[in-house]
Amino acid sequence: MNKFSEDAKQLLSFVGGKENIAAVTHCVTRMRFVLNDPSKADIKKIEGIKSVKGTFTQAGQFQVIIGNAVDLFYNDFVEISGIDGVSKDAAKVAAKSNMNLLQRLLANLAEIFTPLIPALVVGGLILGFRNIIGDINLLDNGTRTIAEQYQFWDGVYNFLWLIGEAIFMFLPVGITWSISKKMGTTQILGIILGITLVSPQLLNAYSVATTPISKIPYWNFGFAKVEMIGYQAQVIPAMMAGFVLAILEKNIRKIIPEYISMILVPFLSLVPTVIISQTVLGPIGWAIGSAISSVVYNSLTSSFGWLFAAVFGFCYAPLVITGLHHMTNAIDLQLMAKFGGTDLWPMIALSNIAQGSAVLGIIFLHKKTKPEEEQVSVPACISCYLGVTEPAMYGINLKYVYPFLAAMTGSAIAAVISVGSGVMANSIGVGGLPGILSIKPQFMAIYAVAMLVAIVVPFTLTIVLSKTKFGKKLSSVEE
Repeated sequence: MNKFSEDAKQLLSFVGGKENIAAVTHCVTRMRFVLNDPSKADIKKIEGIKSVKGTFTQAGQFQVIIGNAVDLFYNDFVEISGIDGVSKDAAKVAAKSNMNLLQRLLANLAEIFTPLIPALVVGGLILGFRNIIGDINLLDNGTRTIAEQYQFWDGVYNFLWLIGEAIFMFLPVGITWSISKKMGTTQILGIILGITLVSPQLLNAYSVATTPISKIPYWNFGFAKVEMIGYQAQVIPAMMAGFVLAILEKNIRKIIPEYISMILVPFLSLVPTVIISQTVLGPIGWAIGSAISSVVYNSLTSSFGWLFAAVFGFCYAPLVITGLHHMTNAIDLQLMAKFGGTDLWPMIALSNIAQGSAVLGIIFLHKKTKPEEEQVSVPACISCYLGVTEPAMYGINLKYVYPFLAAMTGSAIAAVISVGSGVMANSIGVGGLPGILSIKPQFMAIYAVAMLVAIVVPFTLTIVLSKTKFGKKLSSVEE
């Protein structure tokens, strides 16, 4: 008998048996089930299994937290159940049968932006470093930058823009590629479409506002003129164009005979999409994106910005549970394109820190009474401080409830400090404590204060609530 055979057998029984499993796979720490009838899963019994650290449902998947040995557990489960596992992508497709329309839309949005996040994180760190060495007067009594003082750092400053420009100026290429990949259409056409949105022959999007209308270049077709405007760093126009291309290609492929599809499908998909993008989708998408970013930015910088920040900071963690948090990626990118940075993302990093700090409070409270819990709580706390909150929220904070509320409160206070001080990030970055590396240098000091609040308040509040009737009542429910 293998190490996890008995636990795997119990899990199979408690999720409703083999006949209740539509698909199963695993990630780094969790078993991921798509259940035919989620109500048949006995959560209380599942969480009582020795190897199980917690459970939660997200994106139509019932997820069981196992820990770093999940691959071994998964192998034993497959052997015991006789079920062939599927890929993560196949599990996501199966899971969509358990989602409503809004959940499907959010899942699709997440699948578009998730592949882009590593590049955005790198870009944010690069922009932050460039600001430090090239845009802040740190030398000669505050009169010269490091790049101005030293030739080597001037070379580094200019060289790093090669990467920064590729990530942010040409972001539409990544978006249209990702949509093509997600929709199962020809990815190279998605890439080419993205390139047409940021072509060097177009007027750079950042120059449009300062260019007189009479100086904007255009294509003259005799009967009509089309302005030659690029969509560098624009999110909404790229998304609209990407979806049009994918929909056109799929439908055209249905009616074109296979023996000439290699010639006609790419032509009849790409050319009309580029025309529509430059004449209709681009201008409309630009207007929509500008409106969204302006509303968010004005809300955060108005006299009621503190209230917006408090609500967002308090509610962000619950948004993660619903999946609605995926919308913030598009908003962040639009803010970056219009205002040169985002004041939304810093609050997200603070929320991550707050959740980890609440877990730290639980570790402190239970270090003598529940030492076995540290197998879940310690890795979950570390994970939060590095930007991944799910293990902490589902494994600890939601289990006791009051740490979750303590984290939400600390996050709200820290968010008010961040927004009230005008903190902006260069880009989406590494969540949690490393998030400060993506903050614009002039705001790093005050952001460090906000981070300290996100650590101290949830930790302290978790301990205080644990000693109240409210906290004890919630704990007794779980115990």
